[in-house]
Amino acid sequence: MIQFRFRRGGPRVATALTAALTLSAGLLTASITPAASATPAAPVTPAAVAAVAPVIDQNFADPDVMKVGRTYYAYATNSDGRHIKWATSTDLVTWTVQSSDALPTLGAWADPEWSFPPGGSGDHGVWAPEVFATGPKSFVMWYVAHDRASDKQCIGAATATSPGGPFVPRDTALVCTPETGGAIDASSYAENGRRYILWKNDGNCCAQDTWLHLQQVSADGLRRTGAETQLIKQNKPFEGTLVEAPTLWKHGKTYVLFYSANFFGNGSYVSSYATSDSLRGPYTKAAAPLMTTDAFAGSVRGPGGQDVVTGPDGQDRILFHGWNPDFTYRAVYSQRLDWQGSRPIVAGAKVRYEAEDADFTRANARYAAGGASNGVVVGGIDFADSRVTFTVYVPRAGDYRLYTRFANGSDGGAASHALTVDGVAAGTVDYPVTGWDNWQVTERTVTLRKGTNTIAYGKGANFAEIDAIDVA
Repeated sequence: MIQFRFRRGGPRVATALTAALTLSAGLLTASITPAASATPAAPVTPAAVAAVAPVIDQNFADPDVMKVGRTYYAYATNSDGRHIKWATSTDLVTWTVQSSDALPTLGAWADPEWSFPPGGSGDHGVWAPEVFATGPKSFVMWYVAHDRASDKQCIGAATATSPGGPFVPRDTALVCTPETGGAIDASSYAENGRRYILWKNDGNCCAQDTWLHLQQVSADGLRRTGAETQLIKQNKPFEGTLVEAPTLWKHGKTYVLFYSANFFGNGSYVSSYATSDSLRGPYTKAAAPLMTTDAFAGSVRGPGGQDVVTGPDGQDRILFHGWNPDFTYRAVYSQRLDWQGSRPIVAGAKVRYEAEDADFTRANARYAAGGASNGVVVGGIDFADSRVTFTVYVPRAGDYRLYTRFANGSDGGAASHALTVDGVAAGTVDYPVTGWDNWQVTERTVTLRKGTNTIAYGKGANFAEIDAIDVA
């Protein structure tokens, strides 16, 4: 049964229900045409999540990490006059950036003088290296450079006898697909004695789709073999016109495809993920991105170019870049990576839970909600037995910040919901008047136990709707 809820306590009491019923995928949804709402309040500004600090606080974009013995080696996009910067660490936190260029010369196919203005001064299009071992003294680097013949970015290969190089380039490109915009962002995945290359066709250069591709390579990593598979392309609003920077990681029996999306040059850049039970897919994308500028409360700007590695303590970590405050360089961050089943959780980043995915009784989902994070919100939490219950997961017990995204258009002024955490009353969540569909955020601290917790919202003062919650 579809229940239509009229907001109470404000000018919307008299709002007429328009005939905007749509039958889609077996679900009947309702849209309500709003009347004038209460005067919006100023945005509620949440206090920052504990700031995340860089581990390499200089230009070191698109970090790729490899472990050899007890040492971690990281490689980065061109800067400071070097085609490929590199650094070493024993703990993934304290790094030493080396002075040499890991790739002193480019392959004969590449144009070393080509420049990429959006990348800043000195960016010659040598991007996103990937390095892996094929033997005790045999290392392969895949790198991106500008192809002379096609005038597009392509992926080349180079070899060395030590992780720091110097890597010696091959004369021909490994992946070059000018018909689909070129090829960038190679990464490596190996299992069952087979190695695979993942990459992005650079379609956003020329109004084409961007796909993440997978293909097997020879044992030496220098030749593609077998069938090529398209995994995912851009199709979510937060992705903008592109997906890129694939990283494939297997957690348990699930393949987790991390990727970056949107424009790299500002805070709209994000990292997200998709999962599959099979190497070649199909992959199902997460509903919301994994890492965003907002998820880090602005302490990391445009997180992306991620790589995943196991730390010396056996704990997974995710390394990624983000812009410094004045957007002049991309530093490297290294955060603990936890898991809720196949769902990755990045330490220090908010985890979003949509209200429509919660369990709710004597409350209603409202569709086509203007400005809502996923277009659907929950309201009608107006009765003594009304409940909206979120099931959240945290990897460690302790105090967490609970961010509630809400709108309050009550005539009676401030509103609230009664809060219950794991079945115990925990006070209220309080909302100033914002006007309906003017989504703002309020925050407070909650104490959670390790693992699964429930956070429930019940009837409080006046009336408010919930769009989503974030926990960090």
